[in-house]
Amino acid sequence: MRTAYSVETVRAAERVLMARLPEGALMQRAAAGLAAACAELLGRVYGSRVVLLVGSGDNGGDALYAGARLARRGAGVTAVLLSPERAHGAGLAALRRAGGTVTAPDGAEEAILRADLVVDGIVGIGGQGGLRPDAVRLAGVVARSRAAVVAVDLPSGVDADTGEVRGPALRADLTVTFGAYKPGLLIDPAREYAGVVRLVDIGLAPPPADAELEALQHADVARLLPLPSAESDKYRRGVVGIAAGSARYPGAAVLAVSGALRGGAGAVRYVGPAGEAVLARFPETLVSDAGPAKAGRVQAWVVGPGAGDDAATVAEVLAADVPVLLDADGLRLAERDAVRRRTAPTLMTPHAGEAAALLGVRREEVEEARLAAVRELAAVYRATVLLKGSTTLVAGTGGGPVRVNATGTPWLATAGSGDVLSGLAGSLLAAGLGAVDAGSVAAYLHGLAGRFAADGAPTGAHDVASRIPEAWRDVMG
Repeated sequence: MRTAYSVETVRAAERVLMARLPEGALMQRAAAGLAAACAELLGRVYGSRVVLLVGSGDNGGDALYAGARLARRGAGVTAVLLSPERAHGAGLAALRRAGGTVTAPDGAEEAILRADLVVDGIVGIGGQGGLRPDAVRLAGVVARSRAAVVAVDLPSGVDADTGEVRGPALRADLTVTFGAYKPGLLIDPAREYAGVVRLVDIGLAPPPADAELEALQHADVARLLPLPSAESDKYRRGVVGIAAGSARYPGAAVLAVSGALRGGAGAVRYVGPAGEAVLARFPETLVSDAGPAKAGRVQAWVVGPGAGDDAATVAEVLAADVPVLLDADGLRLAERDAVRRRTAPTLMTPHAGEAAALLGVRREEVEEARLAAVRELAAVYRATVLLKGSTTLVAGTGGGPVRVNATGTPWLATAGSGDVLSGLAGSLLAAGLGAVDAGSVAAYLHGLAGRFAADGAPTGAHDVASRIPEAWRDVMG
């Protein structure tokens, strides 16, 4: 499990460690890891040209000490001091002893445009607000250069705790972060600025506070996947009900069923007007036209994809005493109080536009503050919320860490992809997973299946569904 912690929690853990170490030892550990990552990215250090963008405080000190290490290996290193009077004194002295040079922001453009590598040490994880004018101008020069960019701990201009980007920011190819991941490195829009993220171990003990974020890895998903035993039958493995589709959108029902059939439950019951289309594609589906309450035994329901204006079916499903997944039209048609009154788990799966409508805000507000939005929705509806997007977030009803998933691909932004995800997550609910696990495992498998289906080219939702078994096998190793 990859975990990310708030700035306050990381700072507290650093203070505990620094109290046990000689003065400056922690910064030297960070600088050594940063220099090693820079050297690896450069390939050949000797003769390379490196520019350090140095702010005040420890972040700039890390950059200066790392620059000194690169200079001793034969790199030409220039430090651009954005706050000369507040630059880290010992780090600056070390750079000068190693043969590095110093310049002011006004004279840095040529050096940046000629550089092989730029190290962003302007603002650390404690930075607040946007970049100052000098930093904004330098960020523009860096964007025009051909240099590789390495961010120290966090790209300057992004919020470490929330992943928000409130103005111009530096875009890194590699971010070297120390001790623990920060939420902003894992959540868009900030994640887009971080590039590849490398965690350097500086000896921090696991923080005692709860993580802000958790990101499942292959081993975590493998542990959670429902596997049949020798005594299993289709009913013991779980039955998922799909109430989806309409005369106008029969494909939504087909795609939701396609995801559900590959999600670990033993059987799929379909209720709705698209029964013929579902049976034509998936004859193993148990189809009923009697409505959800009379469809037969189910362990979980999925309702909403392509449902049009069928509010009665949504209300009937919400009244069931089993886990329910609400998606698409179901999110719009569900009464808030009906969701809040439920005692069985509810999993809501909006995209940013749907989340904005539920919260009564603009879509841009959700996209700019995804972590805050998913937590607010979970609190308002007393439900687990899976906020779809480039980094899918899953927030539970009881607070605690939010799950973040990044296995997807931009090619998953295609019609019907969310219907497949809903069916898959609903099947996992029926197979016995809790709402947070079902949502995060489904997002992980769905993202992997999307990668396999696309393989660098456009793909369709039906292709994604067909690759879920491959994703499952890949996880199980």
